[in-house]
Formats: sequence, structure tokens, C-alpha cells
Amino acid sequence: MKSRTPSLLIAAFCAVVSPLIAGEFNSVIITPTSSPLTLDVADEHFLRVRNFTQEGGRNQRGVVTVTANGQTENVLAAALIDQGTAGSPEGSTVPLESIKKVVIAGPAQVTVAPVAGATLFITYIRGAEPADATPTPTSTP
Repeated sequence: MKSRTPSLLIAAFCAVVSPLIAGEFNSVIITPTSSPLTLDVADEHFLRVRNFTQEGGRNQRGVVTVTANGQTENVLAAALIDQGTAGSPEGSTVPLESIKKVVIAGPAQVTVAPVAGATLFITYIRGAEPADATPTPTSTP
């Protein structure tokens, strides 16, 4: 009869390491009167933006700006949404374009500035790159 100890050790390892590598999703609403959202991404960490939308303020688009290695770039523009688009249920919010996702590796600083006349909504998760997450087999008597 084969021992199930190695597979149990691997399962236990995954159960403990998974919450340490990935954090919880965070959602932030940024209004025209809000302060800019600023997130620091440490070395060997990442930030994954899952959703970034904008309602209103069609003259200016909300952007995710990243500063890394002394350079600043816009890496993601907000997807415009509209309420009550023809053919949609009353009061529903419908994206007018596809919602893109982006992963930002650290070290970096991520900023989302408010847009006049618009409400921005962003959902993100932070995580750490696993450092040699290879389980070490152990023998049992």
C-alpha cells in the first residue's frame, strides 16, 4: 500500500502558501473630488488590475499611470460605461467597450487620478512572487 504522505504534504503546502501569495481583491470608487489613488508595488510583488471603468466625463479618460525605473507611462485607460443603453434593462450599467486587465510588476508606483465629471471604479489585487515554492519531500518512518 502506497503512503499518501507526500500528496498530503503537497496539499497542505498549497493551502498555506496560496493565501500568502495572493491577497484580497480591493475595489475603489474615485470621484471628481477624491484624492488620487496611489499604490506602491514592492520589488518581487505585482498588482493585477481586473476592472477599470468610467462613467461620465467623456471629454477626458481615466488612466492607470505607472512610474518605474524613473519613467512614467499610462498603461491602462478606463473602459467607458453607460447607464440605460437601448436594449438593456432599466437602470443597468452596460460597458460600451471591452474591459481590459493588466499586471504591473514591482518595484513601481501606480496612480489613478480623478477625472472631472466622471466616476472611476477600479478593482485590483496585490500579490507576491513566490520564492522557490517547490515543496521538499520528506521521508516518514
